[in-house]
Amino acid sequence: MDSPEILQFVDQAVCAKTGKNLNNLQRGILAGILKRQRYADVAETYGYSSQHVKKASHELLQMLSEVFGEQVKKSNLESVLERYINQNITTLVNKNNQKFIGISYINNCPSLSTPTPDQSQPETPDLQEESKNQTKIETIDKLRQFGLSDEQIAEALDIPLEQVKQMDFEE
Repeated sequence: MDSPEILQFVDQAVCAKTGKNLNNLQRGILAGILKRQRYADVAETYGYSSQHVKKASHELLQMLSEVFGEQVKKSNLESVLERYINQNITTLVNKNNQKFIGISYINNCPSLSTPTPDQSQPETPDLQEESKNQTKIETIDKLRQFGLSDEQIAEALDIPLEQVKQMDFEE
């Protein structure tokens, strides 16, 4: 994962726990830590004093410790994030002892770039179906990237094999 993906992942994890997204300074601090920048460099980039960035960093790392359930420090941020991200990729074993890779991802917060739908206008069934199909296509594509066969994907997702094979044509 590159830095924007990591920042988005952390932002979603924080939002799921706190109900709030990261602000620009917090995102800058995270990016700076991952790039091994000094607080002074981050402060200069965002127009704050080094002391302010250091204090904001301390508060951010405390918040991340609560979100991830382990102590997060500047020195271990990268390994904590790696562990947490890898927790979302699991190995599944079916009744025939065949192994599958499963990807679990839950987004409890709306993306900042995605507008919230108008609550007075219910989503049409066509849009709901299109959204479900897009999710299936993305999941099947991801599982194919992990090297699973169409048969394994159908078994892991508990959907008909024909539906998995059909996803080749809909992409």
